[in-house]
Amino acid sequence: MKYEAIVDPSQIGNFWFSSSSERWEEGKTITLRYDEYEAEGKIKVIKIEENKKIVFKWDYFGEHLVTIMLSEMDYSSTLIVVNEEGFNENDENIVSQLIGNKEGWVYMLTCLKGYLEFGINKLRAALVH
Repeated sequence: MKYEAIVDPSQIGNFWFSSSSERWEEGKTITLRYDEYEAEGKIKVIKIEENKKIVFKWDYFGEHLVTIMLSEMDYSSTLIVVNEEGFNENDENIVSQLIGNKEGWVYMLTCLKGYLEFGINKLRAALVH
């Protein structure tokens, strides 16, 4: 299940972050690690609708609100839509921030697909230069 892959700390390291401090649930602050970058960050889980919606805040060039929507299309496919709000349209680097942000989400979703459909769990670390 796509939803479980995101909220379950035992799965998230297979496609996105190296680790998650605990299961994602409403009201929790979760520590996420990227071992490849020796980086750590926190998210605040705002809303959870099991198998449908995950909303959290994180600090990405300022505080951003991320909404991940999951819609079952038929017995074997799910549409995932990610919306991230909070970019400063007056920032002189807005275009590069938006491009980098889009590329990051596309990469995460590609790794999620590889993990769930084919059991590939080594794509996440391949982004490191």
